[in-house]
Amino acid sequence: MGTMITLIVIAALVLFFVTIYNKLVTLRNRFKNAFAQIDVQLNRRYDLIPNLVETAKGYMKHEKETLEAVISARNSAVSANQTAAANPDDPDAIKHLNQAEGQLTGALGRLFALSEAYPDLKANQTMEQLMEELSTTENKIAFARQAYNDSVMEYNTYREQVPNNFIANPFGFKEAELFEIEDEQVREAVKVDFS
Repeated sequence: MGTMITLIVIAALVLFFVTIYNKLVTLRNRFKNAFAQIDVQLNRRYDLIPNLVETAKGYMKHEKETLEAVISARNSAVSANQTAAANPDDPDAIKHLNQAEGQLTGALGRLFALSEAYPDLKANQTMEQLMEELSTTENKIAFARQAYNDSVMEYNTYREQVPNNFIANPFGFKEAELFEIEDEQVREAVKVDFS
C-alpha cells in the first residue's frame, strides 16, 4: 500500500513537471512565432528603403550624408534582424535589434524632415507611393510588435512564477526581451522657440 502511494505521488510530480515544461515550450514558441510576424514586416520595410533613397537622390543631391546614413542604418538593422530572427529568444539579439531599429527610425526621420525642403520631391508620385507603403508597413510593424510583446510578457510572467521558475531556470528557459525601438529623438522633449 505504501509503495502504491509513493508511485502515485511520483506520477503526480512527473505530471506536474511535464505540464509546466510543456506550457513553457508553448509560450516560448508563441513569442517566437510572433517575432516571425515582425520579421516579415521589417524585411518589407528594409526592401522599401533603398527605393525611397534612390528616388530622393535625384532631388536631394546636396544631402548625400543623410542618404548614406539611411542606407547605413538600414544595413545595420537588416543584419541585426537576421541575427534576431535566427534566435528570437536571445535577449542580446533583440536588444541589438532594438538599437539598430532606433537608429534607422532616426535616420528616416531626418530624411523625411529634409524632404520637406524639396517641394518637387514631395510632389513626386513614386516618392509619395513609397512613403505611403512605408507608413502602412510601419503600422503593421507596430501591431506585430504589440503582439510579440504581449506574448513575451505572458511567457516571462509564467516562467517567473513559483514553482515554474524552479523548472524554467535549470532547463534554459531564459527571460525574453521586449521589442521596443530605442529612438532617442522620440524620448527628447520638443524644444519650442518663439523668438
